[in-house]
Amino acid sequence: MSKTVEEINRKIEDGTVRVVSADRMPEIVEELGAERAAAEVDVVTTGTFGAMCSSGAWLNFGHPEPPMRMTRVWLNDVEAYAGVAAVDAYLGATQNSETLGMEYGGAHVIEDLLHGRPVALRAVAYGTDCYPRQELLTEVTLADLNQAVLSNPRNAYQSYNAAANSGERVMYTYMGKLLPRCGNVTFSGAGELSPLQNDPELETIGVGTRILLGGGSGFIIGPGTQFLPERRFATLMVHGDLKGMSPEFLRAAAIPGYGVSLHVGMGVPIPMLHAGIARRTAIRDRDIETRIVDYSLPSSQRPVLGRCHFQQLKSGKVMIRGREVPASPLSSFCMARRIARVLKERIEQGLFFLTAPAARLPAQGAANPLAVKPPRPGLFYRRAAAAPVRRGERIAWQADRCLSCGQCLGICPTGVFRRDNEWRITADTQNCSGCGVCDRVCPVGAIAGGNHER
Repeated sequence: MSKTVEEINRKIEDGTVRVVSADRMPEIVEELGAERAAAEVDVVTTGTFGAMCSSGAWLNFGHPEPPMRMTRVWLNDVEAYAGVAAVDAYLGATQNSETLGMEYGGAHVIEDLLHGRPVALRAVAYGTDCYPRQELLTEVTLADLNQAVLSNPRNAYQSYNAAANSGERVMYTYMGKLLPRCGNVTFSGAGELSPLQNDPELETIGVGTRILLGGGSGFIIGPGTQFLPERRFATLMVHGDLKGMSPEFLRAAAIPGYGVSLHVGMGVPIPMLHAGIARRTAIRDRDIETRIVDYSLPSSQRPVLGRCHFQQLKSGKVMIRGREVPASPLSSFCMARRIARVLKERIEQGLFFLTAPAARLPAQGAANPLAVKPPRPGLFYRRAAAAPVRRGERIAWQADRCLSCGQCLGICPTGVFRRDNEWRITADTQNCSGCGVCDRVCPVGAIAGGNHER
C-alpha cells in the first residue's frame, strides 16, 4: 500500500490522522511489521535539540529619519554583518561581544529578542546623498523589527563523532570539557529521535519540507553546508520567522573555553508513504554507530579511538581500548522528546500540515578541508577606474563593460545611448556634444572620458 502527502493532509484536516513519535515506531514495526505499520501510522515525528553553531538571523530595522545606509551594525555590542543592504543585517549566533567576549554573543541577542527584551542598536555609515545619516544609537525589540528571520546554514547533523582526549591536559572544545588521558567522552545528537536518522535516504526530507523550528513554523531550504549524505553526515539549511518562535526552543549558550553557540530545537515530520519509510523509522539507538575521535591532536584528521552505538553512549559508559569511560551528551534528549511530542500534538490538532519536498536533496555533497597556500603574486587586483568625463570632451564607449542596465538613457541630452528591442544598450559617440553630464553615471565604467576635444 502507499499514501500521498495530500491524503495525509486530508486526514489532518478531518481529525483522523494517526501520529506517533519516532521513539515509539520501533515497537510498532516490530509488532505489526512494516506494511501494517505504514498503513496504520500516518506521520512519525522526530526531534532534536542541541548546540548548532551555524545559525543566525536576518534582521530588517527599517530606516531612521534621516535615512541611513548602515555599513557596520552592533546589537548589544555584538557586530552583525551589514554588507547586504541599507538597513538589513545578518546576526551570526557565534559572533562574540566586543566587550564581554565569549560570555555573550549573537545567540544571546537572539534569545533576548525572543524574550521581548530591548537591545541596543548602534550603527555607522559613510553617508550618501540619498542616505545622509552617519551615526545611530537607539534600542529595539523584536516587535520593532520589520522582519526577523532565523536562517541557519547548517543544522541537525545526521550523525556526529563522539569526542575524547588522550593528551595530558584538559581541553575546552565545542564538544565540551574533555578530561586528559581519555577521562571522559562527550557526544551529540538525538539518536533514534534524530530527523535525518529516520529518513536516511532523504525521501521525505527535502527542499520545502515544513518543519517545527524554534517552536514555530519553518522550512528546509536546501542541503546544509558540509553536507555528506553518502557518509551519513547530511545536514540541513533551514529558515523560519523568528517572531513566531519561542525562547524555550532557542537557547543561547556560552561554551567555556570555546565561545557562543545557539541551541536549536527542530522537529521534522516523516509522512508514512509506504512500508520502506516505516522500516527506516524503526531505527533504534543500538543501530546508530559513531566513532570516538581523539581531540588532543590539533588537526582535522583526528585519530579514531574506538566505535560505539547510541545505546552504549546513552548508558553513560563506553569502552575505549578495554577501559570503561564515562560518557555524557551535549544534546538534550528530554527536549528532543518534547519537540517530537509538540509537533505530534500540533498535527493532531490540525495546526500543522505537511509539505512534500519541492526538490530532493542531492545524493552527494562535499566537506573538503581548505588547502592553505600562499596567494600568487598579483592575485588581488583592482580594475582601473574609467577616466572622468570632462566638459568639452567626447566620451569613449567601452561596450565590453556594459551591463545594459539603462542608467545612461535618461541622462544624455543628445541621444548618444540607445537600446534595441531586447534592451541591449549601444552608443553612437559621434552624437556626443561634450556636455559632461554622463560623468559618473555608469556603475561599471563603460562610459569614459575620450582622448580628444571637439
